Amino acid sequence: MNRVDSAHLLRAAGSAAVFACLAGVALFSVMDVVMKMLALVIGAYNALLFRSIVGSLLSGTAMIASGNRWPPRPVLALHVRRGIVNTAMGWLFFWALTQLPLAEAIALSFVAPIIALYLAAILLGEAVGKTAILSALLGLAGVGIILSGRLSGDYQESALWGALAVIGSAVLFAYNLVLQRQLAQQAGMVEMSFFQNGMTLALLLPFLPFLAVVPLGGQWALVVGAAVLVILSQMCLAWAYARAPASRLIPLEYSAFVWASIMGWLFFAEHLSLAVVAGAAVIVAACLIAARQRPEMAAHVEADTA
Repeated sequence: MNRVDSAHLLRAAGSAAVFACLAGVALFSVMDVVMKMLALVIGAYNALLFRSIVGSLLSGTAMIASGNRWPPRPVLALHVRRGIVNTAMGWLFFWALTQLPLAEAIALSFVAPIIALYLAAILLGEAVGKTAILSALLGLAGVGIILSGRLSGDYQESALWGALAVIGSAVLFAYNLVLQRQLAQQAGMVEMSFFQNGMTLALLLPFLPFLAVVPLGGQWALVVGAAVLVILSQMCLAWAYARAPASRLIPLEYSAFVWASIMGWLFFAEHLSLAVVAGAAVIVAACLIAARQRPEMAAHVEADTA
């Protein structure tokens, strides 16, 4: 194969990776719609519980089929810690979706990569430069702009709590990114998905006698659909990031805001405010600045909520 053919194949692979990344982000956005539908009807706890049941069955089957062995104790300890973090993160985010418009929740969640920079510095001893400080200040400004829309005009206390829940979820996701980096060299995607689903299920099961509401009829289709959408999205994103530089794909992750805006309007009659659009723009700019320093830390906010 000559140099021209190799260059052509590389360009083709890069273009395919871009489309795969966009597809993965879109699938995640559809999953958010499905989970919001479920959470509004049966509650965030039950939406997460029954999705984790289906997810555990699917990922467990994949783990057995792929011949994965039980991980050693240090790796298992990381799986457990990550599972606890992801469970709290997922519940906060999906509960917030019942209180906030979809696009607003997604916009606020974009601060996670910025927070991850500082957690990496604290937990992994990594340096924080001037770029990280600038991105953090911009990110806080963006959050302030969005919240200002909640604190002016018709004050809605439940929506403000929803916004705080998204920010709490973003903090936990940032910690999850650090744990993911520690696990990435020691466990495969199938193993990580199985233990994440399994840990979520194990943590939620004790509350089942008090909180469980069994999905009815078509609600089961939503549960299965949410689990399948997450897996398909993860496969698209994993395929894309294996074939193109993170710095090229990270900006595409923020297309989630566009999808959330469209589907929030279509399915929930949600309308965007100027404060949300302006705040989202500032946060995305902050994340892109952060990505120039540590592109691997700016992964999709929901990439590990399967």
